Amino acid sequence: MSSSNWTFSHPSTFSLVGIPGLEDAHVWISIPFCSIYILSLVGNGLLLAVIKTEPTLHEPMYLFLAMLAFADLIVATTTVPKILCIFWFRDHIIHTDACLTQIFLIHAVSTMESGFMLAMAFDRYVAICNPLRHSAILTNWVIAKIGLGIVVRGAVLLGPHPFLLKRLPYCTTNVISHTYCEFMALVNLACVDPTPMSAYSLAVAFSCGGLDFVFIVLSYILILRAIFNLPSKEARHKSLNTCSSHVCVMLVFYIPAVFTYLTHRFGHVAPHVHILIANLYLLFPPMMNPIIYGVRTPGMRQRALHILGIRSA
Repeated sequence: MSSSNWTFSHPSTFSLVGIPGLEDAHVWISIPFCSIYILSLVGNGLLLAVIKTEPTLHEPMYLFLAMLAFADLIVATTTVPKILCIFWFRDHIIHTDACLTQIFLIHAVSTMESGFMLAMAFDRYVAICNPLRHSAILTNWVIAKIGLGIVVRGAVLLGPHPFLLKRLPYCTTNVISHTYCEFMALVNLACVDPTPMSAYSLAVAFSCGGLDFVFIVLSYILILRAIFNLPSKEARHKSLNTCSSHVCVMLVFYIPAVFTYLTHRFGHVAPHVHILIANLYLLFPPMMNPIIYGVRTPGMRQRALHILGIRSA
């Protein structure tokens, strides 16, 4: 280890391995990674353009969806370009400040994504359980305050992460067996007991994503109870259809997130499997969210085709 990289056990750079055990296949693995990233950029950019230019979509659900799309773009752009540099150019080195910034953005913005999904669930709850007051409750001012509150919560609760990591002594190695900088990956490199930091991270994760998921489930229990009390089958089907896109997006986000979090802390899976799932958690939702809403929302699909200059059948 060169002395230029180390000063009193605090490295100036870290080295990202990529996917351990699959180094020879990095070029091939980069093909789906790059394709997913391009689809995420195009899909979320188009989704934002559609919501901005289509007045009928200036509703709470789609405004929260626009916030989610913007967060998806940040998460994808924070991670994929560096991953592709590792895969294509074997550029494994990342400056410590860039690594800590990546950690903050990944965790803080992922927390914001969870909050936006909770806001979307709240919108569906009000729209179905109290439809006559929907527009009065979720005004543009209220939507803006909810969005700002979600952003502030993510920034404040995850803000200490990089500062805590920077103070840790890394006295053994600066090599991270991952494709991107991750909080627990750096904690496990430090020559200190990781238990307190792991407990802190777990508490923050539960107070954000865990509680968000609990409240989303409670919202849908109340929503389903209201739907099944509707008098006609047609009304029940229409109400369920308005929730289906959000449910799909929620499952795409939370299932990989829970699996990644639990296996990283408690599981015993092969490193390359864990890292592939961790990347899936970051890359798959940004690609799928625009597809889910584009397919299931006729107005959005038609507007997207119009922007692209494609005539719908």
